[in-house]
Amino acid sequence: MATKTKLHPRNQHSEGYDFVRLVAQTPELEAFKISNPLGQSTIDFKDVNAVRMLNRALLKTHYNIDFWDIPSGYLCPPIPGRVDYIHYLADLLAESNNQEIPRGHHIKALDIGTGASLVYPLTGQSEYGWHFTGTDIDAGALKSAKQICDVNALEITLKRQIEPENIFRGVIEAKDAFHVTMCNPPFHASMAQANKGTQRKWANLGKGHSRKLNFGGQNAELWCPGGEIKFIARMVEQSAEFADQCLWFTSLVSKKDNLQPLRRILGKARVAEFKIVEMAQGQKTSRFIAWTYMKKKQRTLFINRTEA
Repeated sequence: MATKTKLHPRNQHSEGYDFVRLVAQTPELEAFKISNPLGQSTIDFKDVNAVRMLNRALLKTHYNIDFWDIPSGYLCPPIPGRVDYIHYLADLLAESNNQEIPRGHHIKALDIGTGASLVYPLTGQSEYGWHFTGTDIDAGALKSAKQICDVNALEITLKRQIEPENIFRGVIEAKDAFHVTMCNPPFHASMAQANKGTQRKWANLGKGHSRKLNFGGQNAELWCPGGEIKFIARMVEQSAEFADQCLWFTSLVSKKDNLQPLRRILGKARVAEFKIVEMAQGQKTSRFIAWTYMKKKQRTLFINRTEA
């Protein structure tokens, strides 16, 4: 059993990885298992294949996903940190539901940039029964996501975003209503910056220099012109068009220094409320920003109306 981590109280991975249970469910993981200096079971997180196999075991053991795989070169996300976002979103929705987490298929979540791994819909549907719509601009990512859905017989809606400049336009239709939108945006402003960040991560892992991207990642997953601030600013601007169709808009913010400019952007937008939610994960803290155009009474009515 690994050392406890500072994850959300409902996160199934807060006690670390139970390798006995994981290997029992996914015997192929045994080949990647190593011991750390304390004699605890772990894997080599520099090995992309090991991380992929660990994810496969975690998704099968904890989230009832029998088949999971991603094409070579796509982002291989760390499951515990990703699912934390889901749990904090559940807490956010509970605030508008008499502190009770709304569960079930009638709760609609929109995952912007769902990726080849489909990690948020897979874990969120398993934990809370929500219905997810995943969007992406990358046809290869959606092909992978569709395969995961088809093999596991999952009811997850997938939509291709044809226009890269659009985030909500073209995927939210007039009849749609979402309780929450979520996004893990590209955080670098250029490919050069992405490569620099990758070299730093590899050095921290004791790997030295490498041209490989840490845990993979396509260009659209890692960077966009203007980086994270510009992407989220565009998201805020476009969200106004769907103010009555979405209860909460949210996005991860990878860099703490980006919070102040984003606060200014949201301060100028005509939102009813915005907040920054911090998520402590191990030795680092991540966070997401959330905003809504609805007053408190409207939020409660929105949840009750869509439950009916």
